[in-house]
Amino acid sequence: MTTAEAHASPFTVGHRTVTRVAGPLIIVDGMDGVGYGELVEVETGDGPVREGQVLELDGSLAVVQVFGGTVGIGRRETAVLTRGRAARTGVGADYFGRVLDGGGRPRDRGPQPVPDDYRHVNGLPLNPITRTHPDQFIETGVSAIDGLVTLVRGQKLPIFSGAGLPANGLAARIAAQARVPGDDAEVVVIFAAMGVTRREAEFFRAEFLTGGAAARSVLLLNLADDPTIERLLTPRVALTMAEYLAFEQHRHVLVVMTDMTAYCEALREISAAREEMPGRRGYPGYMYTDLASLYERAGRVRGGTGSLTQLMILTMPDDDITHPIPDLTGYITEGQIVLSRDLDRQGIEPPIDVLPSLSRLMNAGIGAGKTRDDHRGLADQLYACYARGREVRRLMSIVGESGLPPEDRRYLAFAAAFETIYLDQGPERRILTDTLELGWQLLSPFPAGELKRVSAEQLALYHHEATETMAGA
Repeated sequence: MTTAEAHASPFTVGHRTVTRVAGPLIIVDGMDGVGYGELVEVETGDGPVREGQVLELDGSLAVVQVFGGTVGIGRRETAVLTRGRAARTGVGADYFGRVLDGGGRPRDRGPQPVPDDYRHVNGLPLNPITRTHPDQFIETGVSAIDGLVTLVRGQKLPIFSGAGLPANGLAARIAAQARVPGDDAEVVVIFAAMGVTRREAEFFRAEFLTGGAAARSVLLLNLADDPTIERLLTPRVALTMAEYLAFEQHRHVLVVMTDMTAYCEALREISAAREEMPGRRGYPGYMYTDLASLYERAGRVRGGTGSLTQLMILTMPDDDITHPIPDLTGYITEGQIVLSRDLDRQGIEPPIDVLPSLSRLMNAGIGAGKTRDDHRGLADQLYACYARGREVRRLMSIVGESGLPPEDRRYLAFAAAFETIYLDQGPERRILTDTLELGWQLLSPFPAGELKRVSAEQLALYHHEATETMAGA
């Protein structure tokens, strides 16, 4: 039962006929007068009452997904009790510092939070006219992001990871360090974990609920051995809490969702149980629409000071960025942060590969009056030099370093220094000024004439040619 049901009105009891049980679904006859998306309770007679939701209606037949699973449910003794309304969850500041399950119920053995209000988990329609374009920089303390893949308030930015890469650690780090320069208000973090192991759950508890972070964090945990169907509810509960805080309480809210691959696998499992026509690789054809219904809940509202920013972690099966899950996610979101297995093997922390990474809203959040006037040009120049260095590295594997001209060796040295100095910052938190200055230091071995991506005025102000080569630095 979601947290909303603590004050639920009495149920309309109706004994129904269960005609079929399929995975986490039951097919029930005699459901006249029941609405789509309505919450129900399923009684088996010899076990705890389980919560369910109506997924599909066809006359008096209804497809009900059972959140607690269908183990032990028989066709004769099962009764369905209707509520007459859709799933809701409690919202408010009393949830800060708490660990909840995927449905918003306490998992930390603490008392039931006292909500300010109850809201529909699918959110309320937002008039597009009321939206305002995200244009305020969020400082994460990570140079690769702040300098080259800038995060903006109200943006939805996924982290594309591979199995075993430290995506969860990076997301936790961003959540702990994120701040809006020039604004004293703290960034509130709503963290939704789906299908995680108990070890991962303990990591998240330690990261978010220790020290000062607990006062501004809410942690929702759907474990790997929890009902699969609950994974479809977890991000919706998290986003409903975030919308209330962002759009009504005017807070800066960062929602971190991991792992969207586990969410999509649950979506595929439910689709198979409903015997729907599969799409690419067995995922339902409506997966794009379903993901969009989550991601598009990010943003800012005109006239309000709050914002809802999303970071979603996505594990690419077999490191395949063309897999349907990252492919569809890339169409909906505003860029991506890509983690590199090669950089991770080198011990670079965090192992962000900036070449395939992108922030489509970066230009709106940087520049004079927001970050610094040289930010865009410097980012372009660093990107260009690193891309050239990577090309030279591949060429060196064929002709050897001795076969490279001095100019190519300079780019080769830059690529190595960029990875070991700029990208590999360990646990250190860098403010944006330090990130920008470090970028100019890395460009110092290049003559000003080779730096074509920055203006002459910025070169005169920030660029100081080194007397030593990068290799000797």
